[in-house]
Amino acid sequence: MKLVQSILTKNPCYTAGRKITVKGLMLHSVGCPQPKASVFINSWNSPSYNNACVHGFIDGNDGTVYQTLPWNHRGWHCGSGSKGSGNNTHIGVEMCEPACIKYTGGSSFSCSDKTTAKAVAKRTYEAAVELFAMLCKQYNLNPTADGVIISHKEGHSRGIASNHGDPEHLWNGLGMGYTMDGFRKAVKEAMNGSGSSADMGSSGLQASSLKNLSEADVIAKVGPLFTADQKVSGILASVSLAQFILESGYGKSELAQNANNCFGMKKSLSGNTWSGSTWDGTSIYTKKTQEYENGAYVTVTADFRKYPSVEKSIADHSAYLLGAKNGTKLRYDGLKGCTDYKKAVQIIKDGGYATSPTYVENLCSVIEKWNLTQYDAANTGTVNEVWYRVRKTWADAASQKGAFHSLSNAKKCADENTGYSVFDESGKVLYTGRQTAFQPYLVKVSVPDLNIRKGPGTDKTKTGKYTGKGVFTIVEEADGIGASKWGLLKSYQKNKDGWISLDYAVKC
Repeated sequence: MKLVQSILTKNPCYTAGRKITVKGLMLHSVGCPQPKASVFINSWNSPSYNNACVHGFIDGNDGTVYQTLPWNHRGWHCGSGSKGSGNNTHIGVEMCEPACIKYTGGSSFSCSDKTTAKAVAKRTYEAAVELFAMLCKQYNLNPTADGVIISHKEGHSRGIASNHGDPEHLWNGLGMGYTMDGFRKAVKEAMNGSGSSADMGSSGLQASSLKNLSEADVIAKVGPLFTADQKVSGILASVSLAQFILESGYGKSELAQNANNCFGMKKSLSGNTWSGSTWDGTSIYTKKTQEYENGAYVTVTADFRKYPSVEKSIADHSAYLLGAKNGTKLRYDGLKGCTDYKKAVQIIKDGGYATSPTYVENLCSVIEKWNLTQYDAANTGTVNEVWYRVRKTWADAASQKGAFHSLSNAKKCADENTGYSVFDESGKVLYTGRQTAFQPYLVKVSVPDLNIRKGPGTDKTKTGKYTGKGVFTIVEEADGIGASKWGLLKSYQKNKDGWISLDYAVKC
């Protein structure tokens, strides 16, 4: 999945700055024949576009996901129903639609090129599966639980969305055979790493997603993959991870980006074959490369293996290290189960893995620079050291202030940096530090009968008064039943007994 951040910073929904506690995800389809996400992004990123704003678009031409709101911002994507609005609880994502359809009334449409249309629908479906799997992991959501992943159509049936039939109308009209139950199942399988390409497209991490990340963020993203591999292969994660860094340039080399080949694995390696290979035996990528021969580097053209994911590349690399032979003897005998990274690196060099005369020194230097032993797994299958990361949000890796083994030190760092929290290795918030002091702001109320309550929540007593239409100053915010956020009116500040639902107010 290719994810590009393109936040609609000029849209009034974004500037309102409302936040939600994410409880679910809602899938939409744009409802017009436009496959280009950029068309919507360019149109909606305007102060005057105040009727809609979603968290993301999926491009119909290439499946790229464009994030257009921070995931925890309150969007304007589904309207409301008899039981409230899914905007208060759900992230909303729009799938773009084929250019070759033409709406004839309501959700009915004709199609001039069904083959092309189906390809677009398949592309957006598969990207949505990967995106929703990522978001479910990030927010600890069970995709098959009731009400967690729903379509706009299902949202209306549940009383939390306006009357739309998407995206099922598109799937049914094109005869795709897709259903929301099937979609939820595919997301679950993607989270477990068991989804097939027919269900979810290319499963696993794509090296292309590492292209714009910092070196530290790449390590944080791929490190757990090497820990998982060690638990299967017995090869130290720190060693394999250092090889990944050295040989693929943090996953950004030509070979990694175009073939998910992160270790320079050639089509043929010293005439060796071995059990457990994850390469399909046919997919290759041809490029020029340098080899160290007779005391000098020379340029040659070679065929390299192409993998469907980084995980497959890691697994095949480990299978090679465990199974490659020199005659009847294992090339890297003693590597499996070795717990000393310096010894393991020397075993790899002695087995003839690399031609560079400084390979051992280079690899050990990388391990020590980044403290990669933190990803090594103990014999019990647990990570030797736990890291606590201090960030603004888990998704905002660029904001990271530090990573600590000590939770107390991490908390201290969060307290010293306003707006930061401590996250565990799965992205769960363990501690929220000092937040920015609340700044009063103005809101515009356009309804004449907005109740004023004595506390933040519909379970609190009404004062019997209404705000009426106008502009009001909010001096405090609070969570409460019946609204995504409640605001205290300035005129009631002394006794704190005048609260309004901010769902009916727009920040000025």
